[in-house]
Amino acid sequence: MAAALLANVLYSTGFVLEKRALGRMPEVTVRQPVRLLRLVVGSPLWIGGSLALASGFGAQLAVYRTLPIAAAQGIFVSGLVLLVLLSTRLLGEETSGRERYALGAILVALLMVVLSLKEGSDHVSRNAPYPLVLLVCVPSLAAGVWLYRRTERRAAHGLSTTGVEYGVAVGLLYGVSSLAIKGVSSCLTTSDVGGAIVGLLRSPYPYLLLFTGAFGLVMSQAALQRCRASLLVPVCTTVTSLFTAVIGTLAFGEALPHDPLRLALRIAGTLLAVTVLLAMPKHDDAPQPPAEAKELTPP
Repeated sequence: MAAALLANVLYSTGFVLEKRALGRMPEVTVRQPVRLLRLVVGSPLWIGGSLALASGFGAQLAVYRTLPIAAAQGIFVSGLVLLVLLSTRLLGEETSGRERYALGAILVALLMVVLSLKEGSDHVSRNAPYPLVLLVCVPSLAAGVWLYRRTERRAAHGLSTTGVEYGVAVGLLYGVSSLAIKGVSSCLTTSDVGGAIVGLLRSPYPYLLLFTGAFGLVMSQAALQRCRASLLVPVCTTVTSLFTAVIGTLAFGEALPHDPLRLALRIAGTLLAVTVLLAMPKHDDAPQPPAEAKELTPP
């Protein structure tokens, strides 16, 4: 639990710092990845945000070694609360009343997931068949890259886009990355370090992490610069959580709690968090023209 909440703090802080740094840069695009990397690496504020995200990755490794995938995703979703608060304070992004009610509902969902946990009773799987992992991950990566390119083409032709399409595309990549992190955590051991490294290199997990890390970095930074962080990240988080909880639980063969009350709390809490995120506004309201700009009609 402590590691999961720490990961939330680190991830939310990292996203906000990167968003603030990107707001001070010229427009970036995935069609010029070298220029994008040169710009972000030259920003101390962005580097601070990336270090926070990297630290969140380390905390996430600890979470996946101690909590089932479905329970971990329910807790990770709660990071949206801190993200929106930081976005309001540090980025000046205003939240609507509907969004604030949604945050309260997510806190209730987090409490339900926490109450469903019982130390020593939940089975935490350590491995999954490699062919099955590749079978679900490779098409998901292809779908994420395709959707992102499609959204970029729409934007290039002047068609209006929102953070939803970008969030879904990046969320698919991060969902695969989350499964890879789970796989890496299962390969880590302190008893046979050499054997663990060899086993890790023979698995698909480090290579999935390299792919999602490289493409996810470029794609997420371009999207984060164009969209509101408090809009883009919730959509991305929803897709990542759904993908990881459903596909990850099936791939790693982790069973849900057998106790009916704990099972109901686990499922209801996760579904409530995801439902609330899906129901949140997916775009900003169109700005109203100022009163002095209205055309005057003669009597």
